[in-house]
Order: sequence, then C-alpha cells, then structure tokens
Amino acid sequence: MHGLWPLLLIAFIGTLNPSGGDVSVFLPLEHTVVAHTVPDRDRTAMFARYSFAGAVLGALGALAAGIVDWFAPAIPPRTTINLLFILYGLIGLLAFVLYRGLSPAIEVGDGNPPAPLGPSRRRVYGLAALFSVDAFGGGLVVNALLALWLYERFGLSISTTGAIFFATKLCSAVSYFLAVPLARRFGLVNTMVFTHLPANIFLALTAFAPSIEMAFVLLILRGLLSEMDVPTRSSYVMAVVLPEERPAAASVTAVPRSLAAALAPLLSGWLFTLSPFGWPLVLAGTVKATVEKRPLIAPFESSLRGEHWSRINISALCAPESFSTISAHFRRSRCLMLRPKVDVRWPAQTHGAEPPAASDGVATPP
Repeated sequence: MHGLWPLLLIAFIGTLNPSGGDVSVFLPLEHTVVAHTVPDRDRTAMFARYSFAGAVLGALGALAAGIVDWFAPAIPPRTTINLLFILYGLIGLLAFVLYRGLSPAIEVGDGNPPAPLGPSRRRVYGLAALFSVDAFGGGLVVNALLALWLYERFGLSISTTGAIFFATKLCSAVSYFLAVPLARRFGLVNTMVFTHLPANIFLALTAFAPSIEMAFVLLILRGLLSEMDVPTRSSYVMAVVLPEERPAAASVTAVPRSLAAALAPLLSGWLFTLSPFGWPLVLAGTVKATVEKRPLIAPFESSLRGEHWSRINISALCAPESFSTISAHFRRSRCLMLRPKVDVRWPAQTHGAEPPAASDGVATPP
C-alpha cells in the first residue's frame, strides 16, 4: 500500500502503536476486571502478573523483528515485512476469539453497578494530569524512534535492534515482580517515585554513550527500573477510588496518557531532523525525572485499599466535609518533613472491611 493517509487510517482502526504497548479501549476495561478478581491485598501482585505476560510476549515480538534479516538470503525483506503485517492481523483475530470467550462472571465486584466519578473526581483528575506529563516524556522515546536513533547512531541491523529490545523488555518483565515486595515494604508511591528517577537518568545518559556496548548497558539498567511503576501505578489508581468508580477512573487516567504519548513523537521527529544527536532521549529523561509525583499524591498514600498498614478511613476520606481536614493534616506533616505526630496504625483489614472510623476522618485505634 502506498500513501500516508491510508496507513494512518489503518493505524487508527487497528490500534498500531509505535511504543509496543497497549493504548486501546481494552486497557481501562481490563484494569477494572483485574482489580475485581482478587482481594485488595493481592491487587499489586495480580497487576504484576498481568503486566509480565504482556511484556514477555512484547519481548518475543521485538525479537521476531529480526526475521527480516534472518530470512533475507532466501526471502526479499519487503515480502517478509508484508508477512509480518499479516501475522499481526492474525494475532488480532486470535485476541478477538479469546475476548469473545470471556464470561460476564469475570466482572465481579461488591455488587454496585459502575458509576461516574464522584468523591474521587478531584484526585483522579490530578493523577490523570500527572500521568499525562509522564507519558509525554515516554512518548519522546517510543520504540520506533529509539530504533531509528540506534540505527543512525551506531548503524545497527534490524536483528540486533530487535535483540536489544528483547533484552530490555525481559528486564522490564522481571522488574514487575520485584515491584511487588518493594511496594509492600516501602509503599506504592515510594516504589513509583524512587525507581523512576535513576531509570530516567540512565535514559538521558544513553544519548552520550560512546559505543553501542555502553548504550546497551544503560538501556538494560533503565529497563530494570523504568517499568516498576506500571503495576504499582495501576494498583494505585484502583486503590484510591471506590470500587464502582474503577471503570471511570481507569478511563480518565488512560485516555489523557495516550493522547500525550501520541503528541510527543512529533517533537522527537523534528529534533531528529535538526541533529542526529539523541536530544529526544535527553529531553525524555529530563521531563520524566523532573515530574515530582509525591507532592501530588502523597495526601492519598495512606488511603490505599489493601496495603499492609493504613492510617485513613476510606469512607471518611471520601466525605467532602473531611477532605480539607485531611489535606491540611498532611500538608503540615510534609512541610515539616516528618510523619504526622499522631500516627495510629492497625493491620490491614480483610477484603471488603473498613478500618474503624472517626468523625474527623482520622482513624482511631481499634
């Protein structure tokens, strides 16, 4: 097929994604279903397994790109690429068959029907804005543009580039499981923030790598850390909203991220036309590293459902009259760089149970 507009139409309908991830309408729906299928205390581990499966298959897909070079002596590269597009379509049909076989029984929950955002609207909008800025930074180095830079900078073949992406994606897949104990030990927010910073430093340094070996090491180190926020972020969004708000929350946080990531490659492509240097890598690492997540989401860190320790009553937190009290409480504690002086903790409740409530939204000891 020749011409840009037919390809754009096919890319839109077929959800072709240069990042190699899922940006379709299925993502928020799947997150909602996954969150409902396990108790709250197992939610992060379930999202880790869910992300692991996608990452491993994505790694195999990246490795399969080397088929173009492997079969080059026997099959023209153009023919091989056309066959890969056909395979892509067949895999889409297989996904359709698998979705078609799902039962409505997977949509378990607490019995309440899905509802629009209510008490959680403010925090979800804030998270959506934060995740969008982060996604814009990630969109500056989508796999397609990163492969182009590796080719221009080091003259890599398709098979070598595919092998690099295969290795980095496998590292990311392993990191999903490492994120689970870290989240239990240090919390979802700390795991998201403090693994993101070194990962983005490694990304920015990749632009200055003098050799492909050094660039490969930096990309591997980035792969081990950069995706730890994927299961923790998904679990966090599901944790800070009411169960009936989860479909809306997943959609509101996913759609702006996809739009921001879609705009970023325009800037990267323009930068590549100005200079072969890896300015998009430097800019992406800088944007993602300087987005400070903790000040925005720290007030809700203690409201996570299913974490090992909790301090705030979810029901009281959702009450409008208590929101200002809780926000002021955490603002004071953050300004002092200390925990609140009154730090009453209790073990996590069983699934569906609520911590003991108090009138001001701060729980009292049992």
